[in-house]
Amino acid sequence: MKLFFKLLLLLPVAAIVLAFALANRQTVSVSFDLLATQSPALTMSAPMFVVLFAMLMLGILIGGVAAWFSQARLRRDARRLRHEADRLRAQTERRSGDAAGRGGNALAVLSGTRA
Repeated sequence: MKLFFKLLLLLPVAAIVLAFALANRQTVSVSFDLLATQSPALTMSAPMFVVLFAMLMLGILIGGVAAWFSQARLRRDARRLRHEADRLRAQTERRSGDAAGRGGNALAVLSGTRA
């Protein structure tokens, strides 16, 4: 059932992407030289759909990196809280172990035996 819904969603998307690629096959020149407009030194020729898909992937990558950096404070706070929780958990276990040990000795004293 999960495979069916995945195919139901991905097949139309794949058809749209394929139609877009076939409709935009003409070669375009992309220039990376800001100063020379007549004969730029850094020029790349590629089909238009390749340029658009590359820019889309670059935008997704830049957005992901920006989101990762913006969440650095949240990750740092979560790490600090996790360490504090571990420290408190160990402290609680240590105190409960001490209380059980003292309680056991008190019971031994009350019963007249030594542990």
